[in-house]
This record gives sequence, structure tokens and C-alpha cells, in this order.
Amino acid sequence: MSLIFLEPLFKERIWGGTRLKTDYGFHIPNNHTGECWAISAHPHGDTLVREGEYKGLPLSKLWEQHPELFANTVTRQFPLMIKIIDAHDDLSVQVHPDDKLAQLVEDDQGKAECWYIIDAKKDAKIIYGHSAKTKEEFKHKANQQEWNSLLTTTPVKRGDHFDVPAGTVHAIGAGVLILEVQQSSDVTYRIYDFDRKDSSGRLRELHLDKAFAAVTAPHKKTDANQHQQRKLGESAIFTPIASNEHFSSCKLDISGRLDLKISAQYLLVSVINGSGVINDCNVKKGDSFIVPNSIRNLIVDGFVSLIVANEAPK
Repeated sequence: MSLIFLEPLFKERIWGGTRLKTDYGFHIPNNHTGECWAISAHPHGDTLVREGEYKGLPLSKLWEQHPELFANTVTRQFPLMIKIIDAHDDLSVQVHPDDKLAQLVEDDQGKAECWYIIDAKKDAKIIYGHSAKTKEEFKHKANQQEWNSLLTTTPVKRGDHFDVPAGTVHAIGAGVLILEVQQSSDVTYRIYDFDRKDSSGRLRELHLDKAFAAVTAPHKKTDANQHQQRKLGESAIFTPIASNEHFSSCKLDISGRLDLKISAQYLLVSVINGSGVINDCNVKKGDSFIVPNSIRNLIVDGFVSLIVANEAPK
């Protein structure tokens, strides 16, 4: 059994740009392409197997028809999604619901996520968290549009990473390119959009009542960027990114040869830089693939940076 490569899907966004083309060589639909859905089985974007035995099969069907590839014994949806996000302009200030609220209101999963900052322009920032002590205080300040005192802004640079649990108020700032690992969900509640208008001249819809229900108050700080790197042998550096009840993710920087034993049921892998050979498959920047359950060792040879994610054990 070999690695399972996926064909990416692309989403136009009002804040998107062209870096998915200029940095990754993707054939994007237009100059406002904000998202690459690199690995996804969500109904709003189901990636196809690129080559091999299952070529052309949507990931959702692969998951349903071949559960042995994932050591999956439970009837459920594919749980995770991997994106690359090009924020040419600021994203809206938003929040995602947890599983309980999303299933009740949206018939979808909740959306916990984490970010790895692939690149960021000088003085780039994100919004991460807020100052309100209660939901009532958050609602009052939001309704009064007291954004400067309510929202917490954080400078970012290449290599930073953030855990973004459901309920976290956040926004990716202009000039930031990120790799996102998330639950397989497409539910976003906009809180504030900088009074920005769409191509038809209309203000974009806000979802304040749902956002007020979803937001965590007070904001729960996470240990972003505090994870310690460690060496794997002589040729690799391992950097933890996030670990929660839904998934774990890390970055591997490899310069040479690495033989990695796998304990997870399956892995989701994205190449964010460099090139090499993994288990006799050539890989390059922009590739994303699944390591199925039948593969228990990854043999990597090259100069390559990988983001690796796996579903949390149930």
C-alpha cells in the first residue's frame, strides 16, 4: 500500500490573494483565492484521490468504502480537514461553535482548529481572544462596537503556531499565510467585518446571536508557541503544534534521512517546503497525502518540512 495523495480544492474569498499560485504553483481560479482545501471530505468541498488504485474517488467515499485504510470501525464522517489560507486582506473577526452547539443549530461538527504560520509580512498581526470577563460584557461591547478595547491583537511571524479551540474569538490578519488543521466543519460566525462590502456593494452578513452563544468568556489562553522543539536522530527536528480532544499536529523539518515509526491509526501530511522522497514516493511543496493504516513506518529522504496531523484516539 502506498501514500494516498489528494487533489486540492480552492475557494474564492473577498480577502484572498494569489500566493497559492506564486508560492505553491497551484492553478487557482482567480486573484481572490483565499483557501486551499488540501485534505477534505466535507460536503462543501470533497477532495479527490490524485493517483493510484483509488484515483478519482472522493475522500468521503474512500472513508466510507475502505474503512480498513483508516482502522475505522465506527459509522461517522471523516473527522478532519487541512487548509492553506492566504490572507491578502484581513479576515472577519469570527468564532466557531463547539460540537454541541454546531450539531444543535447547524447539523455539522464544531470547529476546533490550529494554525502554523508559514509566512507573514513585517508587522503582521492576528486577533486572538478578547478582554471581556463574561458573555454579557462581550455582547455589550460588541453591540457598542468597542472593538479596540474588546479584541486582543497579537503580532505574528513565520514559525509561530496557535491552538484555536471552538469558542475562541479570532481573525487572521493581512499578509499572513497559514496551514490550518481543523475539525471537518464549515461553520463560521462573523462578529465584525470592518464594514467591508462584497462585490455587489453590500455589507457581508454578521451572525451575532449565534456568535454570542458560541463565544468563550473569559478567553481561555493556550500555550501557543511554548512547545519545545526536539531532535529526532541527526536529521530531523520535531515541533509540537497542538494536541486536543479532536486532533494532534506537529511540524517535522527533515534534512537527510528519517525513519519514523507510526503509532496513530493514520496520518494527514502536508508538505509546506522543500522536496524529497517518502516511502518511494516523490513529494514536493504543496503536496498533501494520507498515510493509511497499513503503513507503520515513514522513510523520508530529502530536505523537506511537513505538517503532520492525526485524529485523537477515541
